[in-house]
Amino acid sequence: MAGRIRQADIDEVKARVNIADVIGERVALKPAGVGSMKGLCPFHDERSPSFHVRPQVGYYHCFGCGESGDVYSFLRAMDHVSFTEAVERMAARVGYTLHYEDGGAAPETTGRSRLYAANAAAAEYFRAQLMSPEADTARRFLGDRGFDAGAAAHFGVGYAPKGWSSLMDHLLAQKFSREELLQAGLVSQGQRGVYDRFRGRVLWPIRDVTGQVIGFGARKLYDDDQGPKYLNTPETPIYKKAQVLYGLDLAKRDISREHRVVVVEGYTDVMACHLAGITTAIASCGTAFGSDHITVLRRVMGDDSASGEVVFTFDPDAAGQKAALRAFADEKRFAAQTYVAVAPEGLDPCDLRLERGDGAVRALMDTKAPMFEFVIDQRLKDFDLSSVEGRAGALRAAAPIVADIRDPALRPGYVRVLARRLGLDIPEVQSAVERAARGADRAEKRDSQRGGAAPSPAPVAVAVTLASLPNTRDVALERGAMMAFLQYGHRIEPDLFLRALQTPFGHPALEAVRSSLASTDLSQPGWAVTAVEAVREPFRTLAVELLTADFPARSEDGAVASANDLARGLLVRELQREKDELLRGIQRVPADSEEGRRLRLRLRELDADRQRLTAS
Repeated sequence: MAGRIRQADIDEVKARVNIADVIGERVALKPAGVGSMKGLCPFHDERSPSFHVRPQVGYYHCFGCGESGDVYSFLRAMDHVSFTEAVERMAARVGYTLHYEDGGAAPETTGRSRLYAANAAAAEYFRAQLMSPEADTARRFLGDRGFDAGAAAHFGVGYAPKGWSSLMDHLLAQKFSREELLQAGLVSQGQRGVYDRFRGRVLWPIRDVTGQVIGFGARKLYDDDQGPKYLNTPETPIYKKAQVLYGLDLAKRDISREHRVVVVEGYTDVMACHLAGITTAIASCGTAFGSDHITVLRRVMGDDSASGEVVFTFDPDAAGQKAALRAFADEKRFAAQTYVAVAPEGLDPCDLRLERGDGAVRALMDTKAPMFEFVIDQRLKDFDLSSVEGRAGALRAAAPIVADIRDPALRPGYVRVLARRLGLDIPEVQSAVERAARGADRAEKRDSQRGGAAPSPAPVAVAVTLASLPNTRDVALERGAMMAFLQYGHRIEPDLFLRALQTPFGHPALEAVRSSLASTDLSQPGWAVTAVEAVREPFRTLAVELLTADFPARSEDGAVASANDLARGLLVRELQREKDELLRGIQRVPADSEEGRRLRLRLRELDADRQRLTAS
């Protein structure tokens, strides 16, 4: 078995990978100052972006939850892979051949990487089988829904043969083990042994946001198939249905650019929308659209303002209405505005495209109605609005919906909408909404009181952060200088940088960061990250923030100039301190003494040094 990956290879791969590209596959990143990107944190739920990425130093940090690290730690946290697997994945990304300390080349990947490889091999097998004579039924199924061979190829649609173990035999021949195939959800264990999970079905590969195949959705084709109409991959280490959205790998770029997503109900609906030009369509996979899906979408959308749109398409039947109400329960988790689009005559996007063409699918988006209006109408439909009793009951049912609108600018408008629907005066409806809001507040207060007081946590050392630093002139200089050293030290004049780096700081936390950087080998790649990670607690958080915070400059050249000025500023401050001490010393010795002459000579040297620094 091979030994550890050579450290030089680990460093080289990290240097070649653009961390913003890797993180950007999962999080919509926007420019946030010179050399910085930011987006919604993938490690905690937030409404305003506090997750910063510094591509030039290969590091990220969330100013909200404190998570930080390099590209390897990001992959380990997001995909739950080992360190070795993270390095292997990035090496494959940049085409770098890894070597191990015993001299061997990189071995076959293991663990989760094997599950990804098995799914990828299965996807290729199913795609090839779609062209086989047996797959005629699958091809007709697709053709009857308006999908030709090009569409099938674009979405990677395939066919699973009827045989008991066709896929398993194929993958065993490729050196995958039965245990790996079971763990990947590609085969099942029954009383008659191990057999293919998908048989005699048309299949859609389900990919994660980075484009890796993690599972499959399969629809039955034959009457003698006793299984469910749709069968998905079971929960596996890499497939979590509550977090997976079909089509997100294809839609993510346009979702991020347009800040708009269209949520449909099935695989063929996603295909129909994309082929009709609605390339932001996605669907949940074998489960209801829920809060975890929203979290994934918000990160891809960069959903930090009300400018975005989320459009749900639901069938007008009871199941569709129930799905809409479920989505409404989570609606407030979006910062974007939410809408519902219902196709004419209850057609889903696939049938709509088949019967009326691509234009009708695109036009469906023009018929969207705000989610609140849709839900209000759903609540009102069960009441007889021609009677006083019916209107009173409808008002009691719908008022909490309006009271729950998070945007105070929208609430008065929906009071008027509800008043029109019910034929009531606006003040009457407004009073009902206010009562509903007060009732919700009281219920929330009771719930919090019922929970009781939480036990006091054990005392811990409070981490020092940028926000906790005192607002003084000296601290501002030291803070700015350390930010410049960590982010632009490689662009500061070498002699100036090394000299400034040896200047002691007055603030203990900033001094801890400076001391760590001063003792780091600056000739090694990634020296800034190495220095930050070596800072002792409780000062490490401050070091990370200094490395990743927005540097106050309008351009790269401006940042470099400012970094050099800050280094000079430290030296000028140190020269002034020494000069002040010398002036006090001169007053204590005779002017014509040897000590006096030495002090005056040193004063002239300090003034000349200061003049050189300020002149440059």
